[in-house]
Amino acid sequence: MSSRVGETIALFAIRVACAVSVTACACATAHAGAYGGLENVTLEMSLKPFKSLDDAFVAAVCEEMFRQWWPLTRHAEQVSVLLWTADGSEILEYKGNLDDRVEWARYIGGANKPLAEPGSPPDGVSLHSQCRLYTEAPPVVTYRALARIVATLKRVGQEINGKPLRVGATFDPGPEFARSPFKYEKHPEICLGNTMGKGTFVCCYSTLHHDQTAYAGFPDGIAEGTPFAVFFGRQCRHFLDDLGFDYIWLSNGFGFGVETWGVTGAVFNGERFDNARIAEARDKTLGFWRDFRKECPSHPVETRGTNLSTGIDLASDGVPLRSIYHGGFNMAPPPNSPWAALDGDFGLELVGYMSHMAELPGEAFPFRYYVHDPWWLNSPWLDRYGREPHDIYLPLSVARINSAGEVKRPSSILFLTVDNSFGEMPVEVPNEVIPHVLRARADSPDQPGPVVWVYPFDEYHDMTFGEPGRVEEVFFGDWFMRQAVNTGFPINTVVSTGNLRASLEARPALYAESVLVAIAPDAGSRIEEALARFIRQGGRVLLYGPLRAAGPEVLGLLNLDLAEPVSGELDIEVHVDADRLASGTRPSKVIHRPLTCAGGLEAILKDSEESHTHVMATVSSAAGRRVAALVRQCPEWHGGAVAWVRGTNSSRYRKGGRLLVPDERGEWFTGPLLMRFALEAFGYTVGVIREMPNRPYPVLGVARCANGFFLSGYSRDTTSSLRLRFPQGAPLLIGFETELCGGCTTYRMPRAWHRECRVFVSQSEDGLLSCTEQPSVEYGVKRRLQVTGLNDATLRFYPDRSGATGDVKMLVDSHYPYTTGRREYQAGDRALGRHLVIEHVSGRLTIAW
Repeated sequence: MSSRVGETIALFAIRVACAVSVTACACATAHAGAYGGLENVTLEMSLKPFKSLDDAFVAAVCEEMFRQWWPLTRHAEQVSVLLWTADGSEILEYKGNLDDRVEWARYIGGANKPLAEPGSPPDGVSLHSQCRLYTEAPPVVTYRALARIVATLKRVGQEINGKPLRVGATFDPGPEFARSPFKYEKHPEICLGNTMGKGTFVCCYSTLHHDQTAYAGFPDGIAEGTPFAVFFGRQCRHFLDDLGFDYIWLSNGFGFGVETWGVTGAVFNGERFDNARIAEARDKTLGFWRDFRKECPSHPVETRGTNLSTGIDLASDGVPLRSIYHGGFNMAPPPNSPWAALDGDFGLELVGYMSHMAELPGEAFPFRYYVHDPWWLNSPWLDRYGREPHDIYLPLSVARINSAGEVKRPSSILFLTVDNSFGEMPVEVPNEVIPHVLRARADSPDQPGPVVWVYPFDEYHDMTFGEPGRVEEVFFGDWFMRQAVNTGFPINTVVSTGNLRASLEARPALYAESVLVAIAPDAGSRIEEALARFIRQGGRVLLYGPLRAAGPEVLGLLNLDLAEPVSGELDIEVHVDADRLASGTRPSKVIHRPLTCAGGLEAILKDSEESHTHVMATVSSAAGRRVAALVRQCPEWHGGAVAWVRGTNSSRYRKGGRLLVPDERGEWFTGPLLMRFALEAFGYTVGVIREMPNRPYPVLGVARCANGFFLSGYSRDTTSSLRLRFPQGAPLLIGFETELCGGCTTYRMPRAWHRECRVFVSQSEDGLLSCTEQPSVEYGVKRRLQVTGLNDATLRFYPDRSGATGDVKMLVDSHYPYTTGRREYQAGDRALGRHLVIEHVSGRLTIAW
């Protein structure tokens, strides 16, 4: 049988299946189950796979793409294709003539003027020095041909998927993808951003010089001083309508400031914050959205956003995300940044993602995954990630909580891109990626995690734009949390301060099993009142940041007072430490830079004799000693407790660098480690065993789903190990053996991992334990777990079904057919969630339900 005949038969089979696709999709929606709530899957692609523009060839490419991704798209209500035609210059250059040629992204490497990086090879082989055609004879693309591709995508997508199919157009402000005479020759005045060199990025609030060329939206040319937003919006409206596109995607931070990749911008230059420029930067950015929407009012806008976070964008570029979200601009919020694939900064990816979803312009938010790069000769799934799914499981373990107290996960999933730099669509990539996405989707949170970030979305905007400005605190907060996550702080649930207050009213017990993590609130604020009440009613709160704006309420809860601040190189003493080193010693000095740390350390104990206060860390210099971290728990708080970490942003600005650079781990203590150490105060040991002090830390997420605990991680250094103990006991990850030592289970994990936990153990004797899945082999039994190595142990078990738990069977040293060894159990303390407890167990325990 020829390959072409085989292709025809396979395509016929798919089309037969698609003949009943409407019914099938209705059934899939009805039994959505674990994958439910997935509103949209977006397949991003370039034009490179269309090596011929023959109708049959174009249709065949579309068919192959939709076939490859059907195992995922079948679970979605809608499928989209985001088409990377060029860099958006095809929109800017559009004159309304469909027979004009399109300068499209047919290159590998940077398409415009050389962007040679320091150390680039002198012979020009660097992709940043020169670009090359991706194939010997790329097709000539006209606007009419592009419109035909869009129409074919819609037709074939509808046939194969049996559901609505949208096609989106893209606009990128940079110089990477296609040659752009409009940006860099005719109108370089719009390129105010220096992201990839001087004058390389279009700024959304730039203005255009006079241009007598007739464009689709400007048949009489461009008048001097025309806002770029006006020109771009009107061109978008004509281009999208004429070619059949349904929406526009704004890439690489466009619409969110001037320097969207880096730490500096219109407000922060690396040496100081220019508060005088904040209002101007805010108004210009918001003006872009208003002007754009006047000209292009109806097409939905989807956004990439910046590589950073809400707080960092506010402090560096004055980006008014709150006003953009609430402006009625019919726009979707940014997904997680794909830059973690390139720089490994998963702390910044997760912190940025959570900060952007804490508040939303609606209820939906996306997740984006980087499988191929169609321009820069890399396919992250195959090379940068090494086929490891950490950048799937970690961001998909993240959830937000809305004002009703509902836990929300991403409703849209995007893939950048389905084709590689040569226009190939290797089928092994969707075959390998989709199962991980579906597994992560099935295990995504349905209740708050053990650690919940109370994000100060409104407070950060008020601090930035209010009087007096406190932008340095906004800058510090998110950079500090970025490094906390990068050193193993397990936070993956976010709720805004406003939604926290509302959700506590709607569901008072919602956070009973969680530790709330929040900035130290301002005196007299509504969030101060809510957190103080939560603590006094038995809740657990971990505060961080400076206390200059705190009032008697918070200072009283913490038993703290303020003195003259200290900073610079400081000695640090840490009195709680979950970590271990195989060799070497942990650094005993920390650098505290006032510029990037929101001032100096100034906390001292108010009453040093008070018995309910435990100081976890102090810093000292010739100027005196200051409290760096403490915990306080009073009997009248009904089990409630509050901890506080002042926080040192152990990172420095390097001139010309895009991100803050962390201090050397082997030489300086990493200040954000105190956040993870502070969890000991609430019964959580999350310790790391490293070979040497200069080795990196793992990134960890803990999600709650179906009453279980799902731990996901990324081991930067696979020689490191984790030491874990929760208030419930030491977690037994299903499918692992572990050494119980000092009450903690220890795990040496691979590069990427995702594991379920439903059993926690407490016993005085150290030893080797395991928890494994066993076959049911019994009618009426859904699952069976087996725990071995127990010695007079107490176990807590978290079943995965709601309602009665009387059908759970616990058997000691029992074998098939499991008729002996039955032991009694009891319901556990509801303060630790819905679970069952069995005590004094030795040997092997089988749990069936």
